[in-house]
Amino acid sequence: MSHKFFDLTFTPSVKAAQEHYGSRRNFAKFETGGSDFFGLTDAETEFIRRRDGFCMATVGENGYPYIQFRGGPQGFLKILDENTLGFADFRGNVQYISVGNLQSNDRAALFLMDYANRRRLKILAQVQVIDARDTPELIEQLTVQDYQARIERAMILRVEAFDWNCPQHITPRFTIEEIQAMNQPLYERIEKTRSGKPIFTKPGSFVARITLEIPTEKLSVK
Repeated sequence: MSHKFFDLTFTPSVKAAQEHYGSRRNFAKFETGGSDFFGLTDAETEFIRRRDGFCMATVGENGYPYIQFRGGPQGFLKILDENTLGFADFRGNVQYISVGNLQSNDRAALFLMDYANRRRLKILAQVQVIDARDTPELIEQLTVQDYQARIERAMILRVEAFDWNCPQHITPRFTIEEIQAMNQPLYERIEKTRSGKPIFTKPGSFVARITLEIPTEKLSVK
């Protein structure tokens, strides 16, 4: 079967580059038969739900691409069905470059990163931009509770294809929450054996403080 992502991205110029550098034969086998794209699977939807941001690329009328980071609370990019994603677009720097680009070319590419596990999901989609005032019901569906941000529009993404990247060259990075979770057993052990003041200066603080009480009679100066 043909790989839909390759069908859309392997243009004649890309194939010529593959031929030049010797990888064309490896990829040609993915270009026969019907398409392998039948929508997002459980693996993709679970990965998307865990993300708190992604990069989205669009192209302007002059041919220049533009990449913008879209961020929010975990899960703000919502799965509407196996072929459709959506998110509430918050007010930002009011340049509206992505919004403007999508008016002339509705195609976009998304990179979703999981640095801790060195995974990357690439998505190609057609994007519909909908003003928040026109569809209050849709905005309510995309709204993330307890997140203070002004919603200006909805972005509805019709997924055309996706592809997973290999972990090569992805440098592991961790959020404060991930580091705290990994170190929690250590914190608990310290808490049990400590003496002095509490480990954390305040609830949720990432910086630990340990006070050791050493009897002065055991100290000697030479």
